[in-house]
Amino acid sequence: MSVELPLWRALAGYRVLTALYAIGLGVTAFDHFVRPWAAVAYYAVLLGWTAVTLPRVTGAERCTRGFLAADLTVAVTGILLTPLIDDPARIAGGGPTLPSIWTAGAVLAFALKGGWRWAAIASTAVAAANLIERGAPTRDTVHNVILVWLASIAIGYVVEVARASERTLARALEIEAATRERERLARDIHDSVLQVLAMVQRRGAVIGGEAAELGRLAGEQEVALRTLVSGGLLPLSRTPLDPGPATPRDEAAVPPDEGPLDLRTLLAPYAGARVSLAEPGAPVPLPPAAARELAAAVGAALDNVRGHAGDGARAWILVEDEPDAIVVTVRDDGPGIPEGRLAEAEGEGRLGVAQSIRGRLRDLGGSAELISVPGQGTEVELTVPKSAEGARGKAEKR
Repeated sequence: MSVELPLWRALAGYRVLTALYAIGLGVTAFDHFVRPWAAVAYYAVLLGWTAVTLPRVTGAERCTRGFLAADLTVAVTGILLTPLIDDPARIAGGGPTLPSIWTAGAVLAFALKGGWRWAAIASTAVAAANLIERGAPTRDTVHNVILVWLASIAIGYVVEVARASERTLARALEIEAATRERERLARDIHDSVLQVLAMVQRRGAVIGGEAAELGRLAGEQEVALRTLVSGGLLPLSRTPLDPGPATPRDEAAVPPDEGPLDLRTLLAPYAGARVSLAEPGAPVPLPPAAARELAAAVGAALDNVRGHAGDGARAWILVEDEPDAIVVTVRDDGPGIPEGRLAEAEGEGRLGVAQSIRGRLRDLGGSAELISVPGQGTEVELTVPKSAEGARGKAEKR
């Protein structure tokens, strides 16, 4: 049930009760009216209008702007007719207007329909009519006007908050339902498709020849499907006929420059049969330029793995979302880098590590640490700060 429905029901009951209350006041003051039959006519209109329009105050959909304007007109007209119908001495003594507290129902309808801004407009119109009816502002009149004005605005604000909370709850329930369905599908896929793909990969490697190629393709698809069912993103540019490693530099894999990018989206294409990707379950947002530069540095590190560790080497990518920085670690099981080899390669003009990796991270205000032990593989740790000065500085100018 909508959180607004009880409020609309309360408003409908309030309008009926206050209409009867206003008529009761009119009956008790009938002898004081200077134009009693005009008062009778107005109360007949008020009662008939309240009864006929009850369906209009059952929900926001049926409470149209036209109805609200007409409802407010009935209230304001009753206030302005009071000096013409009631005894001036009674008015000067603080007597009620013809519609009395029924007027608040018209203002509350504005609050329920349009929030506090609409309530402020309606209550201002009622306040002006009350001041005109009294001829001059009195303490009681000002007190009542401010009370109605503040109450209607407060209720309008509460309605807006309730609507926002209801939308948030509905979205949370949708996400929960989608998550449960994904988990169910993941279980089914894991027990069937993934097991078959893994078996094809193993058998193909044992048989060799064309079967080995088929096994490799099955392994690629197993990784992609496992990434999807675990909540990640499928490699965007990989197909069964194009199993090669895609990079975020491909146009198909680069999302548009609209707000922060999820780093996981750019790193997903690197996952494969020999490259494992471990990432957080939640998005890892970075400014677009910084995200692309960091992903490109990861690609350069994997290029080094393929070029220097051999085709049979395996690599692991670990993404960590720290409080102050994003840390991506690329590790391989290759032979490692001999001591002094990086400086020698830089002297020969080979700037893969110096420029493609360290240079990119330096421009982002981050750092790149390379640890290599001969015979035990190589590990590259890429760190990008989350601060605007570090992560968005020079990267946004590239």
